[in-house]
Order: sequence, then C-alpha cells, then structure tokens
Amino acid sequence: MVTLQRRDLTPPYRITLIPGDGTGPEITEATVRVLEATGVPIQWEVKEAGIGALEKYGSVLPEDVLESVRKNKVALKGPITTPRGGGFRSVNVALRKLLDLYACVRPAKWYKGVRSRYENVDVVIIRENHEDLYAGLEFPKGDPAIRVISELCTQAGMEPIPEDAGLSLKVISEKRSERIVHFAFEYARTYGRRKVTAVAKDNIMKYTDGLFYAVARRVAEGYPDIQYEEMLVDNMTMQLVQRPEAYDVLVLPNLYGDILSDLCAGLVGGLGVAPGANIGDDLAVFEPVHGSAPKYAGQNKVNPMAMMFSAVMMLRYIGEVAAADRLEYAIATVIAEGKYVTYDMKPHRDDPTAVGTSQVADAVIDVLRRLD
Repeated sequence: MVTLQRRDLTPPYRITLIPGDGTGPEITEATVRVLEATGVPIQWEVKEAGIGALEKYGSVLPEDVLESVRKNKVALKGPITTPRGGGFRSVNVALRKLLDLYACVRPAKWYKGVRSRYENVDVVIIRENHEDLYAGLEFPKGDPAIRVISELCTQAGMEPIPEDAGLSLKVISEKRSERIVHFAFEYARTYGRRKVTAVAKDNIMKYTDGLFYAVARRVAEGYPDIQYEEMLVDNMTMQLVQRPEAYDVLVLPNLYGDILSDLCAGLVGGLGVAPGANIGDDLAVFEPVHGSAPKYAGQNKVNPMAMMFSAVMMLRYIGEVAAADRLEYAIATVIAEGKYVTYDMKPHRDDPTAVGTSQVADAVIDVLRRLD
C-alpha cells in the first residue's frame, strides 16, 4: 500500500534533485533557496536529465538518475524538454514507467490574489499513469497489425478498421484501476478530504471505463467514512466550470486525468501555480505541471511558484508538515500582496513592475523570515 506521509525518512533528508533544462534550472534554484529558508535539513543529490544529459551521456535519462531516486526514495524535479525521436516519448513518461510511479497527483487550489474567474476552488486530480490510451499501444497507418486486428473485429461482428486509419488501443486493467482508486481514497483519508469522485465514460466505453467504475465501487465499500460518487467525463467538465467548489478528489484513467488536470489548473490561475507529483508504493517525484519553456531560459522571467508548491507537497510527504504549512503560507502571502510576482500574475502581462524568478524567491524567503 502506498505511503502518503513517510515516517521512515529521517533528517537530514537525502533527496534527488533533477534541475531539468530550459527554464528548469532557474526555477529549481529558486525552489531550493526557499526550501533552505524553511530550515528543513536536506542533502541534495543532483542528477542531470534532459537535453544536457543527452549531450554529455548519450541519454536523456541516464541510469544513475533512476538509481538515485530508487536509493533516496524522493526526488524534486524541474521541467525537462524531450527531444523528438525514438525510445520513450518523454523523460516524464520514462520516469513514471521505470519507477512504477502509477499515481499522478495534481492539486488545483485557488489563492487570494490570483487572477481567476473562480474563488475557493480546492480540487485534487488523481490520475492513473500507466494505462488507457497513453499505454503506447499504437500502430501507424498501413501497419500489418491493424489488418490483423481488423479481421478479428470482423469475425466478432464489428465494423472493420478503415485501411487508411492509424490505431491506438485503450487498456484498462482491474489491478491498476484498483490501486489508483485505493490511492485516491487513502489520499482523501490522509489529508482530511470528504469525497472521491470517479470520472470515466462507461455509457460508451462499457468494457474499459465500465471496468474502472466497477472496481471503484468495490474499493469505495472499504471507505465508509468518505463519500463516493461517479461522474461521466463530459458532464464533469461542465460541472467543474459551473460549480467547482462541489468537488474534492477526482480519480480518473490516464487520458481524462491529463485533460481535466489542465482544466482545473485553468480554474485557479493557470499552470504557473499548478504543482504535481508522481507517486508509487515506495517512491515519489515532485515536479511542476508546466513544461520547460526553453525560449525563456536564462532570462530570470518565469514563474517558479508551481515548483515551489510542488516542494510544499514534498515536505508533507516526508512528514515535515509544519514546514510545508509555513512555506505554503509564505507563497500565498506573496501572491496576495501582488507586488513581487512574475509577469503572468500581473493584471497585464506587460506590467513593468513584474519581477523575475529569483526575486519571487527573495520575497517568499522574506515572509518565511518574518514568521520565525
């Protein structure tokens, strides 16, 4: 069973640090600085992945990165640009698969001062990381496998697959559905959440999404203290736009979770304040949801708050709850004051009073020092 607040790690905490590339190193540096200001003793083991690692080591994800995470159990990671080509579709996907980080956790919480049409939103998306249409079972147009599958469809009384079609297979298994739903309920119980909503589309995907719901209902019976409900994914998108305050923890198969996590980020101000984590039974990697924005690299311009909020999640995971609360409060205070924030959090993106990445860190550290 997954551990959502580790008790087996003791200070000083040895944590793998993967700065990433593009703007990753800048927001990582800012985040490390605010973590140091909390007073939590952390020994960083810095490992390189991404474009820089490809040039130095011939791989975007060297084996020593994986070994470090397996050894330390926890990692903080900046965004990484994925080069086009063969192998894994992205470093993120590789990390999730090779370390079996099956649960993607993406909180969407509104903070006073964030420009949004909504207030008081506090939703957590929990997305299964390995299956669904993201399983990688794809065939290009003209692949002989499509013809074989088409013949099987015909024998089963279904329509054949058009000859000019590409094909992706949707896979939903009982075992992986069960563990992600268990994760969602354990998350709700650990963090005092009131309700878990399973989201899928079983009126159309009867044997895949239908299986997901069936498993979720069975798991829910073991958590009588937490409300359980189901929502079709198309209706869920409307409900989130109309009344997001009605929802708490959402658990979804891979594709739906990816889409709705961005929708929820939009409800609370965008990806600049959207943290994330990929968690398995014994390992966890914390990272911002947004990409590496390489065109802004080295400009001290991008918003580091998504990674800072990811660090808040990390502190809670390693049991440093008081420090996590202090850091979250400090970031929220800077947002509410609205003075030392990056251009994307100003009323106008060309606001000359916008500050840079490092200045946001300075402001957060100043608040932390005032709390001491």
